[in-house]
Amino acid sequence: MSEFLLEILTEELPASHVRAGLEQLKATLSVELSAAGLSEGQDIRVMGTCRRLIVLAEIVPRQRDRREKVIGPPKAAAYKPDGTPTPAGLGFAKSRGIDISQVEVYATERGEYIGFTKSAPGKPAEEILPEILVRVISGLSFPKMMRWAENPFRFSRPIRNLLGLVDGRPLDFEVAGLRSSNFTFGHKIFHADCKIQPRSFEDYRSSLGEGLVVIEPNARREMIQAETQKLLEPLGAQLHPEPELLEKLTYDVEHPHAFLGSFHPDFLSLPLEVLSTALREGQHLFSVVKAGRQQPLFVGVADAPDDAKGLIRQGNERVLKARLKDADFFWQQDLKVPLAERAEGLERVVFQERLGSYEEKAQRLKKLAVYLCDKLDASNLKKEAILAAELCKADLLTDMVREFSSLQGRMGGLLAREQGLAAAAGRAIYEHYQPAGLEDASPASTLGAILSLADKIDSIVGALGLGIQATGSSDPFGLRRNAHGVCKVILDKKIDFSLGRFLDKALEAYGPKLERPAAEVKAATLEFFAGRLRYIFEKGGFRYDLVSAALGPGLDNIHHFSLRLNALNGLRSSPQFEPFILMAKRVNNILRDQPAGRVNHALLAEKEEQELWSVFGIVKENATPMMAKGDYSQAQKMVFRLQPALNTFFDKVLVMAEEKRIRQNRLALLQAISRLLSRIADYSQVVVEGEKAQ
Repeated sequence: MSEFLLEILTEELPASHVRAGLEQLKATLSVELSAAGLSEGQDIRVMGTCRRLIVLAEIVPRQRDRREKVIGPPKAAAYKPDGTPTPAGLGFAKSRGIDISQVEVYATERGEYIGFTKSAPGKPAEEILPEILVRVISGLSFPKMMRWAENPFRFSRPIRNLLGLVDGRPLDFEVAGLRSSNFTFGHKIFHADCKIQPRSFEDYRSSLGEGLVVIEPNARREMIQAETQKLLEPLGAQLHPEPELLEKLTYDVEHPHAFLGSFHPDFLSLPLEVLSTALREGQHLFSVVKAGRQQPLFVGVADAPDDAKGLIRQGNERVLKARLKDADFFWQQDLKVPLAERAEGLERVVFQERLGSYEEKAQRLKKLAVYLCDKLDASNLKKEAILAAELCKADLLTDMVREFSSLQGRMGGLLAREQGLAAAAGRAIYEHYQPAGLEDASPASTLGAILSLADKIDSIVGALGLGIQATGSSDPFGLRRNAHGVCKVILDKKIDFSLGRFLDKALEAYGPKLERPAAEVKAATLEFFAGRLRYIFEKGGFRYDLVSAALGPGLDNIHHFSLRLNALNGLRSSPQFEPFILMAKRVNNILRDQPAGRVNHALLAEKEEQELWSVFGIVKENATPMMAKGDYSQAQKMVFRLQPALNTFFDKVLVMAEEKRIRQNRLALLQAISRLLSRIADYSQVVVEGEKAQ
């Protein structure tokens, strides 16, 4: 095998662009190398910094030789009836440099044609790769693209150098008017003039390391964490958790250096949420906490080997002082206006141009929150729910949220606490934007979960009611994020309620504002949630067919869907599972296109069908309350007990009897069994290894 190395050296890339570029390089090069016969299934490694997109792969040095068929004219045109070649046949052979005796006849979809098989020698990797690299690099796309100079080529940032090596030998290709080279450069500030001519990946990595460039993201992340721990351990302090900031800084630097700075203790009067946001969003600094309380300290990460003179630290402290003064001013000003008074201005803030103002949204949220309080045995929280729904969007009018939009909700909760509002209402306001994604925590309080569900469902129904859709590349209304949030809250809190009826309430609250019929919007919303749940659980490792089977009974209750899926997943290793699946599929196949019927006990003449009816009655009586309380694992084990009676029934009884009444009654018996099974799962969706068609 040969070692292939690619480096695209650019101006500074945003962290999100680095990740996007690396993901695309891995995916497209995997396909291209495989199609070219240069890959034998080896994994492609990608790594990078804010200035480099790097690929390392093991490839075959040369394509395998292959046999190719060359097809000529039809046999009827190439040969006379007596078998002698025509001028067309002779001309084809001559044009290909072969004798007519080497020509064969091939049967094709269009009939018989003459032709021959030739050997095509494989090409060396160094001959094939340049064309592939031009195509792959030119095809990379980023959220924002730019052109530079007079070049029409578009990329995230200007490309400064291209390095491509196979076993240390440089590749010759050109992208955006820039020819590839056999060298690269070290750190832009400290080793910008140092040309590095690597002979292998290890040489490349070690040489760049000497040039103050750490190419592996994991290594940079570990350096940040280790240096931070070294700074804070003597103080008994820790970083305030900021996983997104850590990820961003990992890709924002080529050689991380963590430094400790400080600010005036007077600013500790600001809430931790405000301080940490000001540090993070303004200057990408970490807050330092001890026993959960903010300390007058911060940790920053510079792209440098050290800060021996403290200039980087001092610069950050100077800028941070002004920023914290602004934050303190915003906080003091916002405290002066009660939330209830501020909420009066929501009628002037547009939620969505066709859906009205945030004041109208708040009125809808009150109805939805009260409805959920009734359904979730939280009637004692109705008063606080109404208050929280009325005020939860008021902080959109604060100076602090105008400056730091990520404080939406939390700022309202903080102000509610400072202004003496009911604790439950304030906590719900603080939490109602949670979770912001699948990795974010759900609201801890019951009322926070209620308000979160109401807010997100209202937004989803409103968008879908206007025909707004989330596409693969665009989701400006945050439909996927909101749907993931709804699913996560329900699953985390094990909320047992009818999603369908909740959607009815949300549709009713919107009234005539929606442009699509209510039934159409409800169906589209349930379908959208089904897709999101499929994504969540398949990403979580569940088999796609089991997810489909658990979705079969419908999506009226998301919590029960997860219980059905977990039951299926937990019982699939049971020796009874696959035989039962095959039996259920057999029942479904028999019932296909049959009209519905009701069982007449008097027509159950055979002992085996009487026994099946009796067993079914016992199973149904026991399984129904199990399903009602969500114990699908036990319900499924209970329906397994139908299998022996079903086996005997199929062995001894002719379902499709000649007498119509008997036939319809037996079909009705199977329909009753099928209806019971369909409340647990759509077993026809489960894939059984080695299954034969029924």
